[in-house]
Amino acid sequence: MKSLVLLSLLVLATPVHAATTEQHYLDLRDRYIAKFSKAKESDETSRQHDAALKELTGVLRGLVGPVAIRGLPAEGKSNVDTLFSGDSGFGHLDGLGFASEGDKMQAVVTTSGLLKHWLRERRGDGMPQEIGSALTSDRFYYYAIQDAAFAKYAELPVTKPASASAAVAVLGVRGNGDLKGPPSEIGVVAIQGDKVFFLAVSGAVKTAEIPACEKVWKQMMARKTPQDTMAKEDQAMDAYTKCFAKEAPSQSWFAAAVKKAQSQLDLLPLR
Repeated sequence: MKSLVLLSLLVLATPVHAATTEQHYLDLRDRYIAKFSKAKESDETSRQHDAALKELTGVLRGLVGPVAIRGLPAEGKSNVDTLFSGDSGFGHLDGLGFASEGDKMQAVVTTSGLLKHWLRERRGDGMPQEIGSALTSDRFYYYAIQDAAFAKYAELPVTKPASASAAVAVLGVRGNGDLKGPPSEIGVVAIQGDKVFFLAVSGAVKTAEIPACEKVWKQMMARKTPQDTMAKEDQAMDAYTKCFAKEAPSQSWFAAAVKKAQSQLDLLPLR
């Protein structure tokens, strides 16, 4: 009986400890954001900022634990790469970030608790609050890494690894300008226990434009309303990507894209 009581206490204590550690990280991060967001630029401020990111990296390593992703450095650093709230790229997903040379392959490993908190922080940006919905939203792939926008073109039907509770793969285009074109970036997310793995690879697969969707784009752009060019392009892009998602499975390159996404999942340390 005593053993059962002790086991129950340990099961209950583990999430509390994890939540406490996560809150420590968030409190520390927020204090540094408040500090640096009102600080004047100087060599000393830059030095202190680097030291703060190093400290946050240490806390994250304790939270996430050791991670080994094939093709990426052994040790990650804070995916939050700026604590100045006015900087471009402020507010990336909290977690350990890993990147290959040239950033062609990037990964973030975090906890479900930190992910949920980050989703709440991004609520004002239209981020879905339910994890499953967020991971199929282009907003997740836009705000989690880099400073460039992301347009989701299609979901890729990958097979969930046996040890994972969820696995999602998307195909899209990332950039700071026109996001219309053959998608080549694949992002995969897998959840195992309390860990969340996100891996994005640019130039992962070669695709092609779909004539039926090009026709949809031209029809939308030929409409007289709305007159605002940006609004018209946004509506045309929405219609175009919806068409692309519908037509993609019938394209000759789709099987290769799914295979590539599956191979990206295989790079993650899921057991």
